[in-house]
Amino acid sequence: MNWLAIISFAVVVAGCTSSTGKNSERVEDHTLQSVEQQLSLLLATAEEANKNPRTIDEDGEIHWATKAPTSNRLGGFDWTLGFFPGSCWYMYEYTQDEKWKDAAIKFQSLHENFKDLTGSHDMGFVFNCSYGNAYRLTKEDKYKEVMIDAGDALIQRFNPTVGCIQSWDVDKGWQATRGWRYPVIIDNMMNLELLFELTKLTGDSKYKEVAISHADKTLQNHFRADYSSYHVVDYDPETGAVRKKNTAQGYAHESAWARGQAWGLYGYVVCYRYTKDPRYLEQAIKIADFIQSFDGTPKDGIPYWDYQAPEIPNEPRDVSAAAITASALVELNGYTKDAYKPFENKLMTSLASPAYTAKAGEIHNFVLKHSVGSIPHNNEIDVPLNYADYYYIEALVRQYELSK
Repeated sequence: MNWLAIISFAVVVAGCTSSTGKNSERVEDHTLQSVEQQLSLLLATAEEANKNPRTIDEDGEIHWATKAPTSNRLGGFDWTLGFFPGSCWYMYEYTQDEKWKDAAIKFQSLHENFKDLTGSHDMGFVFNCSYGNAYRLTKEDKYKEVMIDAGDALIQRFNPTVGCIQSWDVDKGWQATRGWRYPVIIDNMMNLELLFELTKLTGDSKYKEVAISHADKTLQNHFRADYSSYHVVDYDPETGAVRKKNTAQGYAHESAWARGQAWGLYGYVVCYRYTKDPRYLEQAIKIADFIQSFDGTPKDGIPYWDYQAPEIPNEPRDVSAAAITASALVELNGYTKDAYKPFENKLMTSLASPAYTAKAGEIHNFVLKHSVGSIPHNNEIDVPLNYADYYYIEALVRQYELSK
């Protein structure tokens, strides 16, 4: 099928056209009601602690999003800080219950003081998922101002010679042991949405220019012939030349880390939303084809943590990768006349099943079970993760809004 031939029929607003029918609406509504019940229990625990829940630690207790277990920098800054308040914003969007709005405001305020931080590339994750949703739903300028500060901090990490935003600093910690000079990870595609949105909100093209440069350079260097992705591409900061193509969280340098595929898919769908550049849609389609068609993926569509993990089928699944993919597919289906609707439905049905959705009271009231943080770091293996919940809730709300 010639997908580029149908680009002219693509929906120009994210996730606009998809007919799911009234029966589907009832299903999505029921699922969101169940999610709200579970998240309400987690909210009560979070409010008591006045902290953002991230996951469950090795002792079976809640690990709070204040500092990642393997972090060595930016004391107190955790790249997952935006996801729980973001989930609360989605619950507010769905229910219009002020309880969720109040919770979102409270928990995003816990990381507002990081808005000028230039030591991390994760500013989009943290501030777009929280303050971005806040502004989208309230249009209050105070939230936009926080987004602007975070975006200004993020673009300080852009090197025009390389054409990318630097992901990790390499002067300390485990990153300093890899011999990298300017590492760029596929995850960084997810931070571009903040920059695209800021150009839309402010009229200043500097944000979009950085985002497009980063997306183009990543498209050029991060993907193999089969459209699987390298995790890390290291550049020479003086010349812009590629030095290494490695992994950090995948099984091997030449394997396909599952969450990396999801980050790439979602990132290029976002790039197409803002630019309507057909190259980005083509890239998203080809990544989606890789994910959908990979022979080793289980029948329920939930991938192993790495597509080439050595002990398949006795390897952990990564529900977070499936949730990110599902949310991206809801939007991609609006641009491809529902070409990936069966795959989207498969993933969402699997995620909603007892195999992956926790019962009330289980796993400290996170929504989804069986995600993986980083197996090479022996960190967050087969646990709930706040970003798995966030993207699953995002997908559910997107589906629900389309079904109205």
